[in-house]
Amino acid sequence: MNAVSRPRLFLPLAVTLIAAAWIILWAWDSSPYARYLHYVDWSETGLAGLCSVAPAGLVVVPAVLHIAAWLLIIVAMMLPTMLPLLQIFERLTAARPDRKRLLLLVVLGYLSVWSAFGLLAHASDAGLHELVRRTPWLAWHGWVVGAAVLALAGGYQFSSIKYRCLDKCRSPLMFVSEQWHGSNAHRDSFLLGIRHGLFCVGCCWVLMCLMFAVGTGSIGWMLALGAVMSAEKNLPHGRRLSAPLGIVLLGWAALIVVSGLPI
Repeated sequence: MNAVSRPRLFLPLAVTLIAAAWIILWAWDSSPYARYLHYVDWSETGLAGLCSVAPAGLVVVPAVLHIAAWLLIIVAMMLPTMLPLLQIFERLTAARPDRKRLLLLVVLGYLSVWSAFGLLAHASDAGLHELVRRTPWLAWHGWVVGAAVLALAGGYQFSSIKYRCLDKCRSPLMFVSEQWHGSNAHRDSFLLGIRHGLFCVGCCWVLMCLMFAVGTGSIGWMLALGAVMSAEKNLPHGRRLSAPLGIVLLGWAALIVVSGLPI
C-alpha cells in the first residue's frame, strides 16, 4: 500500500472507534449498571460490598470505573472534534515507518489533557456536593447551582479566551505546521496532542461542565453537546454559533432563577 492510499484508511478507523465508544456508553446506560456511569453514591450501589472487601477497594474500584466512563465520554464527544487535525497529521506523516505510533502519541497527548481535566472536574463536583450537603440553604435551593453553571457557561461563550482557543481549534493545518517539526518525532507528536488538548479544553471546558449539571451519563445531552462542539470547531461558520449558544444558556439560567424565586 502506498503513502497516498494509506490516509484513506484513517477516517473509517477513527469513525469506528468513536462509534464503538458511543455504543458502549449506550449499552452501559441501558444496563442495570447505569448508575455507575452517572456517578451516584457508591455506598448505594451493588458494588459497595465488593469495594469494602477488596484491598483498597473503596478507592480503586470506583476510580477505575470513573476513569473508564470518562475516557469513553471524551472519546465519544471530543475525539470527533479533532478529526480534521488527525487527518492532516496522518497525511503529513504518511511516508514515515513510525506513522501509526506518532498518530497514537498525538491522541494520547490529547486524551491525557482531557483526563486531567476530568479529574479536576470530578474533584470540584464532589466538593460542590459536599458544600451543598453542609449548607442547608443550598440543599433547599438546588436550582441556584444549576443556574450558576448555566450562567457561567453562557457568559464564557462571549469571552476573548474562548474565541482565541476556538480559532486555534478551527485552524488545524496552521496548528500542525506551527507545533510539529519532527526533530524529535515522538516527543513532538505527544506535545502536539497536549497543546491541542489545552486549546480544546480552553474552548470547551465550560460546556463539559454542563454535563455535571444535566447528568454526566445522559446520552442525549452528550450527543447534543458533542454535536455543538463539533459544529463550532469544524463547520465553515461554526464560530458564529458561540454567541447564540451563550444567549440560550443565559436565558435558560434566567428562567431557572425566575421560576426558583419565591413569588
